Amino acid sequence: MHDMLTDTMSAYAFGPFRLDAAAGQLRRGDEVVPLAPKAFAVLEHLIRRPGQLVTKDELLELAWSDVHVGDGALKVCIREVRRALHDDPRTPTFIETAHRRGYRFIAPVALEMHSHAHPPSAVMPLSGPSALAVPETHYARSGDINIAYQVIGGGPIDLVFIMGWVSHLEYFWAEPSFARFLNRLAAFSRLILIDKRGTGLSDRVTELPTLEQRMDDLRAVMDSVGSTQASLVGVSEGGPMCALFAATYPEKTRALVMIGTYAKRLRDPDYPWAPTREQREAFYQQIRDEWGGPIGLEERAPSVAADPAFRTWWSTYLRMGASPGAALALTKMNAEIDIRGILPSIRVPTLVIHRRNDRTLNVEEGRYVASRIPGARFLELPGNDHLPFVGDQDSMLDEIERFIIEAPMLAPFDRMLATIVHAELEGERGIPAFLEHAARECEWFRGRVIASHDTRFIAGFDGPARAIRCAAALAGAAGRFHVGIRIGLHTGECTVEAGLPKGPPLELAGAISSAASLGEVLVSRTVRDIVGDAGLPFEDRGVHRLGGFGDLKLFSA
Repeated sequence: MHDMLTDTMSAYAFGPFRLDAAAGQLRRGDEVVPLAPKAFAVLEHLIRRPGQLVTKDELLELAWSDVHVGDGALKVCIREVRRALHDDPRTPTFIETAHRRGYRFIAPVALEMHSHAHPPSAVMPLSGPSALAVPETHYARSGDINIAYQVIGGGPIDLVFIMGWVSHLEYFWAEPSFARFLNRLAAFSRLILIDKRGTGLSDRVTELPTLEQRMDDLRAVMDSVGSTQASLVGVSEGGPMCALFAATYPEKTRALVMIGTYAKRLRDPDYPWAPTREQREAFYQQIRDEWGGPIGLEERAPSVAADPAFRTWWSTYLRMGASPGAALALTKMNAEIDIRGILPSIRVPTLVIHRRNDRTLNVEEGRYVASRIPGARFLELPGNDHLPFVGDQDSMLDEIERFIIEAPMLAPFDRMLATIVHAELEGERGIPAFLEHAARECEWFRGRVIASHDTRFIAGFDGPARAIRCAAALAGAAGRFHVGIRIGLHTGECTVEAGLPKGPPLELAGAISSAASLGEVLVSRTVRDIVGDAGLPFEDRGVHRLGGFGDLKLFSA
């Protein structure tokens, strides 16, 4: 029996060309396009790895393995290939130069396989908008929820890409510009793509997800693929989640990139760039009335808004990404989130990218986010498209690749973002039994006990919603033990000692508990802003003077 590979010939179709590897010919229709052997070998090698960076050294070794030549020989070879393809290096259609590093083949490629016995070809796209080119979708378990993810590329750096608003992993690849964008990221990394819970191929949910639940989902996917540390790229609404993850789990975050992002989505005097509540309500109504059509395309991608094919893709992408009700609920949830208070706690290398005339999010929002993160770099690019894969994606991708590759490896972190629950206790005989119960509740909600004695119970959590739910459970149980309780919560940057959070956030949570009424759970504004409107009702308790912490607005949870 013949070996399958020796009995099979292959050809690569791209644009109007067809490269027949077995015959050693490049054709345009019925015409044979002449190419020298070395130029043909270089072109074939690039085509075999569409969208990926092929280094100069690799191409030199391929074509000149038996003799030492310099970059000049490769440049001459590339010029010959470009002439054959009529490819302008200033606006390339086929071969893109990665300055000083190598080249990429950027056009969609289809592989034609045919055997001697069966001349008709079987065509399998290697890149481009075909379902056959879609990476395999897997699932990770996050609590009771299944989270869909894909992994492509084999680079040395793990990179997690989080799309904004709604998403659909398999329909990413149906739009050539999006597929090209993702292939570029995968050219230097192991790229991990995720559908957030409630969207795309991940489980639909009956309750609005919190940012920390989405962080849990990301951790579940990273665990599933064996990633201990990753760089994060968050687009638009994906930015706040990635920012919170970087602040909470700095040891798991190599670098942070946020594209066209924001700190909050409702205007106030301190943040005048966000939409007003009336503007948000008008957008909610548009979702109710027009979901299924190309909603928001004129603002998100004005350069292609008149393209019928893109409009059709965008409409289908939104429908596949979420139902009308889910889209409305997620949009409302995003509007209530405010991460201004946690930005100074981000300590990982951070790049914030924003297009100058972005019609969806004002460039001042990107500047604000970068200005609040210690050491962050802000990159302003020309253009008015919000979607990063529309318009000039290469300038953005070049900067992302350079930043992530060059991001320094930081020393082990001794600081982290944590939510502190501080409970003041009153009573006598019931307190020891209550403290045992409180420790079990803390463990149930994934918290860690920091202090436990006759007058107080203190615990730390990696998410504010879990901390609130634990505090509510403690307040509800205290009466059974004949114990009086006042509880305060605050989220802030803590030092880490012996694995436990310490520092001023513990003191502030204690001051907040002193302002609570008996049986009440009070939280700082930072806690309320991060949680947003995710099924946890809050009541405004006004401004309280808390000793050395000054006047703070508090909320009852």
